[in-house]
Amino acid sequence: MDDDKAKPLRGVGSGGTALKYSFAPFVDSRSRVLILGTLPGEESLRLQQYYGHPRNHFWPLIAALAGEALPAEFAARKQMLQRNGIALWDVLESAERIGSPDSAIRNPTANSFEKLFDLFRNIEAIAFNGQKAQALFRRYVLKPRIVMEARFAMFELPSSSPLHTIPFEEKLVVWRERLGPYLRARRQNLRAK
Repeated sequence: MDDDKAKPLRGVGSGGTALKYSFAPFVDSRSRVLILGTLPGEESLRLQQYYGHPRNHFWPLIAALAGEALPAEFAARKQMLQRNGIALWDVLESAERIGSPDSAIRNPTANSFEKLFDLFRNIEAIAFNGQKAQALFRRYVLKPRIVMEARFAMFELPSSSPLHTIPFEEKLVVWRERLGPYLRARRQNLRAK
């Protein structure tokens, strides 16, 4: 499940907003933690890459957590995720939205989490990249009991978005604190083999 291509826009929604789609999940059998965003922004959709906006802190945060140099190529960035047991997806499969702000999301449809978690049973934690991702997951996945909350450790991370004005260093402290135990566990598992 590594095909990053988003579905094309399918016309115009209510109020002239474009219907936007998420990318396929980036996940494999080594994934231990799933990081969820809301829905790709305009630059990510244009580039057909997760977190494609150059000012988004996502990839620099992951590189810092992994103790690696930030790869320039998207394929190398995905390999960095794999080495560290990180899966990546969005809460929403589709929504109407003008531009990139999460506040502009209308008429959302959640991704198929039940299928994902049935296929990839090694995922033990879900990290939300921002408050909106967590709120959407609670409303469209947990509340209708599509996924049971007790199955996973769940935690919110400060959004990596350039619109979230917390400095990079402060974001990194929280990301390291919350994601670090899962990454260290992954490294320990690799060393034990």
